[in-house]
Amino acid sequence: MPFRLLVPLGLLCALLPLHHGAPGPGGTAPDPAHYRERVKAMFYHAYDSYLENAFPYDELRPLTCDGHDTWGSFSLTLIDALDTLLILGNVSEFQRVVEVLQDNVDFDIDVNASVFETNIRDPNFMEVIFYQTLHFVVGGLLSAHLLSKKAGVEVEAGWPCSGPLLRMAEEAARKLLPAFQTPTGMPYGTVNLLHGVNPGETPVTCTAGIGTFIVEFATLSSLTGDPVFEDVARVALMRLWESRSDIGLVGNHIDVLTGKWVAQDSGIGAGVDSYFEYLVKGAILLQDKKLMAMFLEYNKAIRNYTRFDDWYLWVQMYKGTVSMPVFQSLEAYWPGLQSLIGDIDNAMRTFLNYYTVWKQFGGLPEFYNIPQGYTVEKREGYPLRPELIESAMYLYRATGDPTLLELGRDAVESIEKISKVECGFATIKDLRDHKLDNRMESFFLAETVKYLYLLFDPTNFIHNNGSTFDAVITPYGECILGAGGYIFNTEAHPIDPAALHCCQRLKEEQWEVEDLMREFYSLKRNRSRFQKKTMSSGPWQPPAGPGTTSSENQDETREKRPTKQKIPLLSCPSQPFTSKLALLGQVFLDSS
Repeated sequence: MPFRLLVPLGLLCALLPLHHGAPGPGGTAPDPAHYRERVKAMFYHAYDSYLENAFPYDELRPLTCDGHDTWGSFSLTLIDALDTLLILGNVSEFQRVVEVLQDNVDFDIDVNASVFETNIRDPNFMEVIFYQTLHFVVGGLLSAHLLSKKAGVEVEAGWPCSGPLLRMAEEAARKLLPAFQTPTGMPYGTVNLLHGVNPGETPVTCTAGIGTFIVEFATLSSLTGDPVFEDVARVALMRLWESRSDIGLVGNHIDVLTGKWVAQDSGIGAGVDSYFEYLVKGAILLQDKKLMAMFLEYNKAIRNYTRFDDWYLWVQMYKGTVSMPVFQSLEAYWPGLQSLIGDIDNAMRTFLNYYTVWKQFGGLPEFYNIPQGYTVEKREGYPLRPELIESAMYLYRATGDPTLLELGRDAVESIEKISKVECGFATIKDLRDHKLDNRMESFFLAETVKYLYLLFDPTNFIHNNGSTFDAVITPYGECILGAGGYIFNTEAHPIDPAALHCCQRLKEEQWEVEDLMREFYSLKRNRSRFQKKTMSSGPWQPPAGPGTTSSENQDETREKRPTKQKIPLLSCPSQPFTSKLALLGQVFLDSS
């Protein structure tokens, strides 16, 4: 292609002049133990500030030391921070918060919740940042449920196939199901928790909002035995796959009623990112070759049309022509995703490109003009995003390269120097002059701090290599948990893949187990009354009578049981907005 990048790679100015951390051997590599404690102190400064000044609101406003609701008044910072508490080793606070959530969170409220949240951060900025309330709530609750026993919480009989946090996650997910009732199976962006989808709801949904369900919903189906969650997530994934262009790319926004692309800009960043992430993580979690094959096909198209000198640009999805030569901070998850499929060399090259931008500004601006080597107007902010740190954590686990620890060190130093205030850590409104904004997003505690801590804590239980595990007894037999291989959802809530094998995946399987158990106990009760049958006398049948069911009646009962239900497809949550999504090559909405 004719477009060539003029990347100012000489702009490798130091992030900040002071690195106070104790150096490692040789005076160069950061000392993991030192920075691990620094990260823990960061967490508690932010967490305690939230509890003291903002709880039970969703988020902390650190400059005014108060709180505000952003997602429906679910105390989402508390939900998001819950599994981070356990990763940091604070078992007692984890237990306390679990009790608080059980007593205070209520989903029966008249509020429009985003299936995939679209939030205009500043009406003066043409900026759209995507969050997933789904993952704030369902993912956080599922993760906390599966970690409860490790945290010393007294779990109920039948765990992990039952429990209060699991029931809360299921309740929240059921509130979202009406969004999937569209002709295409792709979900609306917003659903009212009491009344379902509003009649005037926009049918335009971001690609990521359609394709970012399989991790949570498949886990929920496996634990509850209700296939509806995984079914709708898979339908949504397949509809996106079927909607790709002839050159193998997907756009940024689609009409979930017609299946027509509204924004045809294609890239790996905002509005698309977690779709690719969930194809890979869903494939690993479910051992699903089809999902991985889909991602690998996308990966070929992405390399062919959007990659330039280890950067990734935005292109027109049908033609492959460059529409926007920028790097978005949300794209920094990509090297970590590459590491999950074993593409380490390409991952490190791309990571180092992104790291040069961090060094230039002390953070990643929301948009970075690659040819010009500078920020894009009105996209100069850094809301303490985790994506580059996430990639560093994955790549360090894969390579042990000390350069990745240096990024962690730089992140700790810059965030503390620029963003730390009396009541927590504030969003950086402008990386050029380090002005601050009055918001501390919940993902700071859920993701940024968590990935930083795990980068510097190689022996954390999350990194378990299978040498230790927990054996639990479920209604369906013995189950192994906590052996490692955790899958992080897009909000960094870890899911134990072993848990998917602890409980029945379908109700039919549960009925088979119940029938077998009934037959076993019937045999046990009547064993003394019957002579052992010979091979010629045919199979033994339990007698009909009180407390038993004849084989004929059992067959009749099975026929009456409900068949696997099919429900219409879902959509992606968003707040009202104009639909000029691709104006002047921009893939963000004009809020003016």
